[in-house]
Amino acid sequence: MLYFNSQSIPELSGLNFAQRMAVIRKASDSLPVPTKITLNIIKLLVLFPLFMLIARADGWAIAGYALLLVVAYPLVTRPITFALCRKDMARLRAQLFPS
Repeated sequence: MLYFNSQSIPELSGLNFAQRMAVIRKASDSLPVPTKITLNIIKLLVLFPLFMLIARADGWAIAGYALLLVVAYPLVTRPITFALCRKDMARLRAQLFPS
């Protein structure tokens, strides 16, 4: 299942925003290198075409493409990041915030 915000991830339920972000950051830092590279390539595949559209646009189209970039980037990358990090979240939550 894809999660678009960290509040809906079951492993992070009951944590405040700062605590959820700490667990996610630690989980993303502990990803294996090939997974990190894959994630960064996916991010580039989202960013590159949109930046090319911005570079070729003129007038108000630039603002439209910039808005599209601001919306599309997190909409695509956050669920993928959450999915890749989810397997370690329960362990890291227990390690960072013991009950």
